[in-house]
Amino acid sequence: MKIVVVGASGMVGSRVVSEAVARGHHVKAVFRGVLPGTLHPGVEAVRGDATDIDHMSGVLAGADAIVSATRPAPGAEDTVAGTITALLDAAAGTRVLVVGGAGPLRSPSGGLVIDDPAFVPPEWRTIASASTTQLRACEAHAGDWVYLSPPAVLAPGTRTGAYRRGTTTLLTAADGSSRISAEDLAIAVVDELEQPGNEKRFTVGYGHPAPSRI
Repeated sequence: MKIVVVGASGMVGSRVVSEAVARGHHVKAVFRGVLPGTLHPGVEAVRGDATDIDHMSGVLAGADAIVSATRPAPGAEDTVAGTITALLDAAAGTRVLVVGGAGPLRSPSGGLVIDDPAFVPPEWRTIASASTTQLRACEAHAGDWVYLSPPAVLAPGTRTGAYRRGTTTLLTAADGSSRISAEDLAIAVVDELEQPGNEKRFTVGYGHPAPSRI
């Protein structure tokens, strides 16, 4: 499979590149800034700005799947809608897996995660709001996309190969935590590319839910 990863230098994008290459896929890694000095064999590195539709149309041509793993710089959260809209335009019908945020998910306690301080403290609210805006931009676009919401906490860690999959409700473990390593999120991304589900939105996380009380 020919996979293009946009945002390949980031925490998620870099791990998606590694995971896809390890599974034998050809990866085109798109960097907005300086290209890295060393790359995995099987990775083609190119420069590209996700908002440049004309340039990105050429970069994305011939891809079997595209991963959008871009993240706005602090203070530039209002750019997310324009960025994903431009990328979907450039994709020209090729499926784009958008690695977004947990904000648009339903909270286990009701309402949305963005409004639940148990998962989104005040200092995270701006980026959580951006993910909600990003999802709305996807929903308004006629392109082929699927939106992956990580759990509340996403951080570098260990590749365990184990995760749970859900749809539009935040996944939590029995202790109430909601987390996954970036390495295991990358597994979920490539799993979805190899065997696409039927949902337009999905989420992943660790652990088993708390048992129901009768």
